[in-house]
Amino acid sequence: MTPDITWLDDPETFRVGQIPIHSDHRFYANYRELKEHQSSLIKSLNGTWKFKFSKTPMDRPQNFYQTSFDVSDFDDIKVPSHIELNGYGQIQYINTLYPWEGKFFRRPAYVPDETDPQAGMFSKGLDNTVGSYVKEFELPDNFKNQRVSVEFEGVERAMFIWINGNFIGYCEDSFAPSEYDLTPYLNEDGKNVLAVEVFKHSTASFLEDQDMFRFSGIFRSVNLIARPKAHVEDLTIKPTLSDDFKTGQLSATTKLTGADLTGATVKLNAVDAEGNVVFSDEKTAGETIEFKSGALDGVHLWDNIDPYLYSLTIEVRDADGSLMEIVPYDFGFRKIEIKDKVILLNGKRLKLNGVNRHEWDAHSGRAITLADMQADMQTFKDNNINAVRTCHYPDQIPWYYMCDQNGIYMMAENNLESHGSWQKMGAVEPSYNVPGSSPKWLGAVLDRAKNNYETFKNHTSILFWSLGNESYAGDDIAAMDKYYKEMDSSRLTHYEGVCRNRKYEDQISDVESMMYFPPKDVDDYLTNNPKKPFLSCEFMHDMGNSMGGLDSYMKLYDKHQGYSGGFIWDFIDQALFVTDAVSGKQVLRYGGDFDERHSDYEFSGDGIMFADRTEKPAMQEVKYYYGKYKE
Repeated sequence: MTPDITWLDDPETFRVGQIPIHSDHRFYANYRELKEHQSSLIKSLNGTWKFKFSKTPMDRPQNFYQTSFDVSDFDDIKVPSHIELNGYGQIQYINTLYPWEGKFFRRPAYVPDETDPQAGMFSKGLDNTVGSYVKEFELPDNFKNQRVSVEFEGVERAMFIWINGNFIGYCEDSFAPSEYDLTPYLNEDGKNVLAVEVFKHSTASFLEDQDMFRFSGIFRSVNLIARPKAHVEDLTIKPTLSDDFKTGQLSATTKLTGADLTGATVKLNAVDAEGNVVFSDEKTAGETIEFKSGALDGVHLWDNIDPYLYSLTIEVRDADGSLMEIVPYDFGFRKIEIKDKVILLNGKRLKLNGVNRHEWDAHSGRAITLADMQADMQTFKDNNINAVRTCHYPDQIPWYYMCDQNGIYMMAENNLESHGSWQKMGAVEPSYNVPGSSPKWLGAVLDRAKNNYETFKNHTSILFWSLGNESYAGDDIAAMDKYYKEMDSSRLTHYEGVCRNRKYEDQISDVESMMYFPPKDVDDYLTNNPKKPFLSCEFMHDMGNSMGGLDSYMKLYDKHQGYSGGFIWDFIDQALFVTDAVSGKQVLRYGGDFDERHSDYEFSGDGIMFADRTEKPAMQEVKYYYGKYKE
C-alpha cells in the first residue's frame, strides 16, 4: 500500500487501512482492572512527541517516517494539543465562510462541474500547513505476542500514518476515532517508530466548516491497544420496552476476533443497580453471537429525573476456562417515539431544556480534559439543563458515558457542516453546495454517519441522531437519514437544514427544527396542522448579556403539546487565555484578536458561560426558566 498526497484532493478517498469502526466499549484483562478502571490492555502514547512544522506540503520533510531519519532538529510538541496553540501557524476564528476565502479561489472537487477534480487544490495548497509527528515507544511485556493496534481519538484534518517505515493508513473525519493494526510491523524487543503526517486541509475541509476556531493537529488521545487471543471487537446492545412501559427485553450481539476461537466461551451477565441478576447466558465463541433475554418484568425506566442504569458484563474465556477479557457496559430502558405529532419519552411528553456545547478549554482549545467535562456536567445539574446537542461533531467518548449516568438527553451530531458552500454574504446560493446530491461526496458523508452510529450506538442518553448542521439539503443527506433509520429504529433523526430545501422534508428529519424561529412563528407553525413536532436546535443566541425573552419560548410548552423545547446557542464562549503585553496578566482573547483576517470577531463569544467557565448573568435566566419547566 503506497500513500498518495493527492488523496487530499479526492473526496472519494477518506479512509485507508483502518480497522472497521466499532462500539466504544472498554475492556479489561481481569476484574481487578475493571474495579480500578485501569486496563493493562491499553497504553497511552500521550505526552511529548518530536515535531516539525511546515508552511506548505511542498516544504514538508520527506521520508521523515523512516526509522533511520534524523529528527534531532525537530521540536517537541505535546500530544494531545493543537498545532496553532504551540506557536505555529495562524490562529483563526471564522463562522460561516471557509478559512481561505478572499485569499485562494477554491470550489469543491466535481461540484458544480462534475468533470473537474480540482487537482492540486490541497496537495499543493499554499495555505495547507503540515505537522510531521514522530513518537518512539517500546512494547509493554504483556503486549508481546498479541495483536496490537494504535487508536487516534481525534486528528484535524487529514493524516497519513507509518510504523517503523511502513505505511499503514490514511484518515479524514477529524472528530471520529480511527484505529490501525500494527502487528505485522512491530519490533517486540526494542524501539518502534510511529510517524504521523497531519495536513490542515483536505476535501474534509469543505465538510468541516463549523463556527469555531480553525485548528489542526493531534488534539485527542493516542493509545496502543492489545487484543487478547479472543476479543470482543464490537458490541451492540438493544434494550426494548413493551407498550405498557413495564416489561422489557434485552438483546446483545457481539462480534469476536481472534486467530482461533476454538473452545472459547462467551458469558453475558446483566444486573440491576442493586446487583440483582436480571439475565445471564453463556455461549460457545463464534464470530457473531446473539444473546436475547425473555420478558423482563418490572423494569426500571431511565430518564433525566431518574437516570437508572443496568450493568452488563461479557466474559470471554479460553478452552481451559481462563479469563481472557471482560467487557462492561451500562444501559437503560427507555423509549422515544412520536405519537400524534408529539415527541414522547417513556410515554410522556419530552421537554428539551438544552444547550449546544462546543468542546472548549480557554487554555487548550478543543483539547479538553476530563475535568472540563466534569465541570460542564456539574453546571448542567446546577442550572436545570437536561439536554445537549454535540455541536457540530462527535465529542470525546467519556462525555457520552457522563450523559448516560446523569440523565442528559443527547442529540448526537455528525461531523458535518458545509455552511460556506451554500450561503454567501447571508444569501442562500447553493450552486456549489456539498455534499448536495453529488455521488462523489456521498461516501464521505455516509462514512461520517457510520462513525457516529457505530461508535456511540449503545448510549442510552442518545435520543436523536443529528445528520449535521447547516449543510443545505440534497440526496446525500437524505441517504444519511435512510442509513440511520435502517440501522436504528429506536431513535429519531434530526436535521434543521432541510428547511432550506423543502423538496426533501419527507425524506429528512423526524422533527421540524428551525434556528432562531421567533416564538410567534413557532406558534403559527404548531397551530396550522404541522407535519412534524417542533424543536429548536438553536435558539436564544447568547451574544453579550442576552437571553431576554426566554420566557416567550418557554410559554410555548403550555400552549402546544407538539413543542419540545430546544437547545440554547450556546454553552461556552470560544476564547483563549493569552498574556497581555502591557499588564503581563492572563486575559481572554476572542476572534479577531490574533491578527487573523478574515474573522467573525466577537461572534466566538456567545455562550452562557465565559471561556474560563465563569457563569454569565444570563445563566440566571436559564436556571429560572429551565427549572420552572422541568419534567
